[in-house]
Parts: sequence; C-alpha cells; structure tokens
Amino acid sequence: MPIARPIQPGDASPEVKAVFDDIMATRKTDWINDFWKVLAHHPPTLKRTWESLKQVMAPGALDPLTKEMIYLAVSVTNGCEYCIASHTAAARAKGMTEPMLGELIGVIGMANETNALVTAYQVEVDERFRKVP
Repeated sequence: MPIARPIQPGDASPEVKAVFDDIMATRKTDWINDFWKVLAHHPPTLKRTWESLKQVMAPGALDPLTKEMIYLAVSVTNGCEYCIASHTAAARAKGMTEPMLGELIGVIGMANETNALVTAYQVEVDERFRKVP
C-alpha cells in the first residue's frame, strides 16, 4: 500500500506546479505520471530529481534509446516494478522492438548470474582488465 497519495496538478503548490509544467513541456505531454505526483510531497526532492533526470537523459554521447534501455536494465536488476513499466514504455516509444527487449532481458539475466557467481567465488580482477587503454 502506498505511503503517500499522488498530488494532482490542480492541487499542487506553485513550486510543484512549476516543476510539473517543466516536465510536461520537456516531454511534450499533458500528463504527469504518479512518480512525480508522489515526489511532490517534498518539493525539494521533486525539483532535484527532475533536474538530475533531465540532465542525465538529455542528448549526449549515448542515444536516447540506449539510455532508456540502460535505465530499464538497472530497474529490472533492482526489481522496481514501476520503473520497469515506465522505462519499457519509454524505450518502446524511442524504437525498442520486441526482439530487442528479449535480447536485453537475456543480457540482464546473464549479467546477474555471472555477477552472482564471481561474487560468490570472490574472483580477483585480472590485471589486464585494470589497465586503462
């Protein structure tokens, strides 16, 4: 059961409304998802999280689809149902196909398996992997 109810845009303080407006303008939408509505209970966290996310997900060396797929992979590994749903939808909107999703899930599963094995065996890192090219 949620510990806080979403704050609807019509009930938002001016500070929260400004962040909601920026989210909608940046994303070119008229909708605010519940994640942001719940963060609105603490406006400094809402603003900081939005500003950080906007910066990290902005155009850069990685294309937008790659960024969404990385976000999805981490969300799967962390078991965040909300983030899995949100970033699957975002990745699909940016061009992720079903075969790409299937392959991504395979990589996620394999990485988690081999990470667990290397951690359990406490395998030392090979020296050649430590060298910066």
